[in-house]
Amino acid sequence: MRFSPEGSHGANAGLKHARDFLEPVKAKFPWITYSDLWILAGVCAIQEMQGPTIPYRPGRTDKDAAACTPDGRLPDAAQGTKHLRDIFYRMGFNDQEIVALSGAHALGRCHTDRSGFDGPWTFSPTVLTNDYYTLLLNEKWHIRKWDGPQQFQDKTKGLMMLPADYALIQDKAMRPWVEKYAKDNDLFFKDFASVVTRLFELGVPFKPDTETMTFKPTNA
Repeated sequence: MRFSPEGSHGANAGLKHARDFLEPVKAKFPWITYSDLWILAGVCAIQEMQGPTIPYRPGRTDKDAAACTPDGRLPDAAQGTKHLRDIFYRMGFNDQEIVALSGAHALGRCHTDRSGFDGPWTFSPTVLTNDYYTLLLNEKWHIRKWDGPQQFQDKTKGLMMLPADYALIQDKAMRPWVEKYAKDNDLFFKDFASVVTRLFELGVPFKPDTETMTFKPTNA
């Protein structure tokens, strides 16, 4: 993502802000690769936002612009579950794991000047909970009438869901997992920690003696 065109792919919209935020850290600790730094930042962010503990292993290498992937290999929020399966099955994830990863949408919000979408998914966008699932199931979602891309909003117009979110409760195989995580935050944390660890380590040729580390969050 450091290079064009990958850095400007639609699914990477707005991530420049996060990359720029980490540049002073990279400058202070030049020995860490960008790849390891970004993953480490993700691990720490999840834990600092009261999410589960995520194990971390260093060992990712940085590549040059020639290694940029073609566009279209990342999830498109405007599409449905067939698209999600096409993207994540290729990486070895199943329906349950797709739903668990989607729970990360409990965090943050969309910005019109980045993704084009607008608004937060939950009322507590800086705390990781299973609220994404409970809201997805319990709120009455309708298509927002506006000049932007299609998205859903609740009756208060304060929350939103993307087409790829709403599709989870319309899919017969995925909806049961939405229901399970809505009822059990501990189960969500357990499954989310497992699948996000796999995502963060996907394709990394770790050395056999690489130490796995865990960090104690400052709010513990």
